[in-house]
Amino acid sequence: MRGMTRRDFMILAGGLAGAPAAFAQSAYPAKPVRIVTPYPPGGPTEILARLLGAKLQERMGQPFVIESRPGAGGNVGTDYIAKSPGDGYNLLMGASGPLAINVTLYKSLPYDPTKDLAAVVLVASVPLVLVVNAAFPAANLHELMAALKAKPDAYSYASAGNGSPQHLSAELFKFMTGLNMVHVPYKGSGPAINDLIGAQVQIDFESMISILPQIKGGRVRALAVTSKTRSPLLPDVPTLNEAGVPGYESIAWYGVMAPGSTPREIVLKLNHEIGAVLDLPDISTRMAELGSPPVHGSAEDFSAFIRAEIVKWGKVVKASGATVD
Repeated sequence: MRGMTRRDFMILAGGLAGAPAAFAQSAYPAKPVRIVTPYPPGGPTEILARLLGAKLQERMGQPFVIESRPGAGGNVGTDYIAKSPGDGYNLLMGASGPLAINVTLYKSLPYDPTKDLAAVVLVASVPLVLVVNAAFPAANLHELMAALKAKPDAYSYASAGNGSPQHLSAELFKFMTGLNMVHVPYKGSGPAINDLIGAQVQIDFESMISILPQIKGGRVRALAVTSKTRSPLLPDVPTLNEAGVPGYESIAWYGVMAPGSTPREIVLKLNHEIGAVLDLPDISTRMAELGSPPVHGSAEDFSAFIRAEIVKWGKVVKASGATVD
């Protein structure tokens, strides 16, 4: 070190002091990353988690393992991640139910989605589709509403669980039309769709991500979509607004969350990497096939969006009178 000035030494020392943090950030992930889905296999959260996980593994060099932890309308898996170590190796494929709707629907939650979880990135925003099983004698929304009016409480609708977008979309429909259906909550879209196809239930407001293959296969009949405008994937299916429920709109959304204590640099790295995956031509095409336009943005954008959705759905829950069975 002969000839080194005090200033040179201080610069070198400062660089070495910052090296461990920089190395730790660049080394992430150094082991497999877990993505928890709060619903059973077969639903939108699992479909999206697997789609992203495979590409993230290619980009980041570590496996992204998908793990299902269903229960309590998505609250079990969401709470599990909220209480997991914030080390970047525990992630959640979150949904609007446990992240926004349940805040008002449940008297108390074991987690606060705005404090105990860190928003990483919005992944998908899709309409739901009002469907009936193939044997149900209603070819359109008008005929369904006539059947519900003629036989109150005679028909049941499936949902992915209490507090799910499927549940609240149906309750909003009931509130706006004055009609009634019996709620049958399931532990996710997969089992709900199975019983719909099997005619154990007659009606479902289901995420387009999960139900589109069943519509295309003729196993269920689509009567209306819940978005403001028609979906390019189902151009012949009217919106509820067009078909007889003026002003109706409901959208399901999904996004990646991390424990609230996760370092900011890891959140930002995940936001960047997931955004890059969503921009890949094959993934953006697949997302369009699932019914979602490009929606990702910054972590701050997603955090603000969640807060706004909590307020929005809180009003819907109170106005509709929806309760947890």
